[in-house]
Amino acid sequence: MNVVAMVKMTLAMAIFGSIGFFTVNTGIPAEELVFVRCICATLILGGMWLFSGNYKKEQWSRIEVVRTIICGVFLVLNWVFLFKAFDEMSISVAISIYNLAPIFVMILGSFILKEKMTVTAVISVIVCFLGSVLIIGLEQFSSLSALFNSGFVWAMLSAICYALTMFVGKGITHLSAYALTFVQTIVGIVMLFPLMNFGVFHGLTGWNWFYIIGTGIIHTGFVYYLFFDSLRHLPTIVVSALVFVDPVVAILLDILILDFRPTIIQALGIVLIFGGIIYTLVKPSKQITE
Repeated sequence: MNVVAMVKMTLAMAIFGSIGFFTVNTGIPAEELVFVRCICATLILGGMWLFSGNYKKEQWSRIEVVRTIICGVFLVLNWVFLFKAFDEMSISVAISIYNLAPIFVMILGSFILKEKMTVTAVISVIVCFLGSVLIIGLEQFSSLSALFNSGFVWAMLSAICYALTMFVGKGITHLSAYALTFVQTIVGIVMLFPLMNFGVFHGLTGWNWFYIIGTGIIHTGFVYYLFFDSLRHLPTIVVSALVFVDPVVAILLDILILDFRPTIIQALGIVLIFGGIIYTLVKPSKQITE
């Protein structure tokens, strides 16, 4: 086990876990914040990619570039929807729903790739669905307006877009992680520029700018550097386990700093969601017979 790589990955996930806290203190809408994030990622990661000389080793192909662009669209939408969810609901609830992405990947594989659902997969989907209902509250499902105002739809769309990013990205095998992210963030800049209202940046406080720049430089540039630099040195199962550092930190910050106090039902919902996801990772699969 590469201890340095593990420390880097853990640090990356821990820092990323604070992104919700930063987001709610920026004072700007989700679209503008993601635009800043894309610019920072393009400059920082693109600079590292060029400075290292790795761009000379890239194996470009039309199909992989197309896949990368599609991934970029889903990645940017994922960020925008997640930040919108932070504006409407507690960070803990939004992050819990957001982390349903691996479950959606399984469902997509079943419907699109005709992969057989396993007993483990079916149990996980049911458990995570129940957890989602409990964490939002049954009263939020009483009407469409209540559901939209709760932020549930934004969080769910964010999880779906993240799942689509992972699903489409599975077919990209030759481009490096730096090339992949560089192209995706360029896509984000092109997508969001026509929607920008630069007036939202006027009248911001020094602390607003601290959180905005922090989200761009720290949570995108620095965190992605740590993530990519350690990813290739760690086995998949270790990466899958360390990913859970992110939501744990997010929930702890929400409780300790933003005074989020989950009800017993919400706490049960959080446990069910992460229990279902962890069950998927560690439980041997038994395929359902046709």
